[in-house]
Amino acid sequence: MAKVLRELLSRIRTAVLALLLCAQAGFGFSVAGHQESTCEANGSIYYVGEWYFLDSDHCTQCECTAEGSACARTECTTLPAACIHVSHYPTDCCPRCEKIGCEYRGVVYELGQSFQPSECEQCTCDSDGIARCLVADCAPPPCVNPVYQPGKCCPECKEGPNCYVDTSRSQVIPAGEPVWVNSCTKCRCHDGQDAGYWEGNRLATCSHLKSCTPEQPSTQQN
Repeated sequence: MAKVLRELLSRIRTAVLALLLCAQAGFGFSVAGHQESTCEANGSIYYVGEWYFLDSDHCTQCECTAEGSACARTECTTLPAACIHVSHYPTDCCPRCEKIGCEYRGVVYELGQSFQPSECEQCTCDSDGIARCLVADCAPPPCVNPVYQPGKCCPECKEGPNCYVDTSRSQVIPAGEPVWVNSCTKCRCHDGQDAGYWEGNRLATCSHLKSCTPEQPSTQQN
């Protein structure tokens, strides 16, 4: 009887030792039909039913099951087309859109906003994040000395319409009535009725009297 009892105690000690060794090694074992196991990842031990993200890929989430780790990867949604500021945080799976709008010449505008970056441009920030602009088309000014005024797109003729007498561009005459540029030559600037006016013709049309010698300016003698 004593011998049988000693053998039984020896078998119990052996079984307990085996269970302890299995638990330390992280293997699953069964007790009374209930299975328990662990999963190892990220340098840590997880128990059945625990969820965790992989340190190497924050888009992959896993569950520890009796059969091992069951993982699935999260697919990031597409950022808005009008996103102009994207942030990537170390603990996030997907990038974040911090701001939507349009960026034009270093300035950020809200969606739907109209703005005028210069005197000749009128722009709108569209829903796709693109700034679309209309540029004014200025007609050629009817003068040879146009001036750009602050806040205005197209140049203006402060001295009125005028033109050059000839290609030397040394003399300017006002538009309108013919002008005698010397005693023998009469010139007139093009106006709105003449062909070529809107092409920016800057030279006058001149007529010369026949057999006429221009008078020379008199010089004073001391």
